[in-house]
This record gives sequence, C-alpha cells and structure tokens, in this order.
Amino acid sequence: MTDSEDIAEVAGQLADLTHSVEEMKNQLETMRLRAETQQSRADTQQERIDLAARELAEVSDRLQSAAKALRQSI
Repeated sequence: MTDSEDIAEVAGQLADLTHSVEEMKNQLETMRLRAETQQSRADTQQERIDLAARELAEVSDRLQSAAKALRQSI
C-alpha cells in the first residue's frame, strides 16, 4: 500500500467515525428531549395527584365535621 492509499483509508475511517459519532449525538439528544418530556409529564401528574389529595383531605374534613354536627343534633 502506498502512503496515499494509507492516507485515503485513514481518511475514510475518520469520516465513518465522524458520521457514527454524529448519529450517536443525535440519538442522545433525542433521548434527552424524550426524558425531559417524560419528566415534565410526571411532574404534572404529581402536581395533579397532590392537588387531588389535598381536595380529598378537605372533603374528608368537611364530612367529619358534618357527621359530628349530625351526631350532636341527635
């Protein structure tokens, strides 16, 4: 193999490697964006769960107060 052929072969390998690294970068970016989206959805769901839990606690308190008032009136 001549020096020119060696250089051409190495250049081709570097081009392939560069392409592979670029693809991996794009895949990682896609995964990062998906993870961010999923985390945002999970955060939103947790906020809704927390709100529902607070509302249920308030309803429970009101029901207990109503039951107590009803017992006292009997």
